[in-house]
Amino acid sequence: MSIETSVFGKYPDGKDILLYTISNGRGMQAAVTNVGAALVRLLVPDREGKTADVVLGFDKGEDYLVNDSFFGVVVGPCANRTGNARFELDGVTYQMDVNDGVNNLHSHLSKGYHKRRWEAQTGDNSVTFTLEDTDGNLGMPGNKKITVTYQLDEENALTIRYHGISDKRTILNLTNHTYFNLDGHDSGRIEEHRVWLGASCYTPVYPGSIPTGEIAPVAGTPMDFTQPKTVGRDIGADFDQIRLAGGYDHNWVIDGWDESLRHFATVEAPGSGRIMKAYTTLPGVQFYTGNFISPQTGKDGVQYGSRSGLCLETQYYPDSANKPQFPSCVFGGGREYASVTVYRFE
Repeated sequence: MSIETSVFGKYPDGKDILLYTISNGRGMQAAVTNVGAALVRLLVPDREGKTADVVLGFDKGEDYLVNDSFFGVVVGPCANRTGNARFELDGVTYQMDVNDGVNNLHSHLSKGYHKRRWEAQTGDNSVTFTLEDTDGNLGMPGNKKITVTYQLDEENALTIRYHGISDKRTILNLTNHTYFNLDGHDSGRIEEHRVWLGASCYTPVYPGSIPTGEIAPVAGTPMDFTQPKTVGRDIGADFDQIRLAGGYDHNWVIDGWDESLRHFATVEAPGSGRIMKAYTTLPGVQFYTGNFISPQTGKDGVQYGSRSGLCLETQYYPDSANKPQFPSCVFGGGREYASVTVYRFE
């Protein structure tokens, strides 16, 4: 195992943007940056042992300060959507940034955790990023301290550990927004990837992608991935939820959630033979098929566009702050935030 630190660009104030590259000696390599605690590169062997970078992203750190598609970043303090950009907690109404119609998406598009400079500390096979956030920032209560650790092991698993504390009760719903393409970030669209989700229910949405509050069965609908199928098989189906989101962009309810580490997804790319198994301690996952990736230039001059990658964003359900029937994402006041997500490659 080894970790190498290199300069990846400059912040507007002239300070270095840094890149930390972890290698496990078995052909797998993960590179992360202190902008947005983002996963920049993930080199993974295919069935013949040939490595390729399987995550979308950019060649230089400055591009992560723009990054409208959220490639690779940690999103917080509250990922996904909050209805009407506000919530009530302990009798107080908190107003968030209105940035997605009348709703809030990912806390703030320019000031959220995905655009912040994180402090980094390296370990033997890990990098830990730390961020402090002040009471009232982005409309959220509590002085918060957040840590995110990326760890690469010799079994070709990338583990992401999240921890958060707050001196007041607040909303914490952190996720990683990496887009995967297991044939390689430069290999085009992901409709031929085969996906299994250990989720027999999902949370349907209204227009604007705010959950209705219902937990609906996937059986008999295009949302059913309880048997593996290609992303493209039903993505164009005449089904209201798919029409609303332009494809898949919904929260699936992970079966049997009990805060233990559970296998919730398997993704397979028939072209390369790469298989990714995903595990989490969280109750939900936003399975997003990159429907709205705007045409742009990514790593190695590659042109990215719609469905160039897919996301498995582990999370508390969207709009949980306004849905008491959903698992609670209220933390602080003695309740610490802690979660683990693992992406294991075969």
